[in-house]
Amino acid sequence: MIRTVFRIAAVGAMLSAATSLAYAKDPMVGGAAMYPSKNIIQNAVNSKDHTTLVAAVKAAGLVDTLEGKGPFTVFAPTNEAFKKLPPGTVETLLKPENKATLTKILTCHVVAGDDMAAAIKKMSMSNGGEYDLKTVGGCTIKAMEKGGKLTLTDEAGGTAHITIADVKQSNGVIHVVDKVLLPKM
Repeated sequence: MIRTVFRIAAVGAMLSAATSLAYAKDPMVGGAAMYPSKNIIQNAVNSKDHTTLVAAVKAAGLVDTLEGKGPFTVFAPTNEAFKKLPPGTVETLLKPENKATLTKILTCHVVAGDDMAAAIKKMSMSNGGEYDLKTVGGCTIKAMEKGGKLTLTDEAGGTAHITIADVKQSNGVIHVVDKVLLPKM
């Protein structure tokens, strides 16, 4: 009798856990839910933490690309990450005459493929602790696992940390980062 009660309780607990997993909330980024049924742009425009990134993507003419089929892995810098750049940098980059430079910087945040954090960690661990990610902009980002967290080193030697990983999109995945990744200039 007691075994039967425990079995029923165990089955109930498993069903409850499975149901809660199936109905888990969509991850929140910048105060907005990120829906895996929407593409990178459709989700990014709702994040209050990514208004600078969205403005930059529009100025660079990359909206259609990031709404495309993909898959893309985007390392998405927050507004705070852009504020870490020298004063006036963002404003200068958003000018039409600097579109090529802006495009280069932004495409150095995008990797072709659907690279979840666990896969990036696994690649870095199997490669001596560091893995080179080739971006669509021709940059190389070095991914490293440190203390259970992923860090990215850009070509200029700056280090970004992934603060929110694995935000699934219909055309890829977003990883929120705390620094703008810069190419060699």
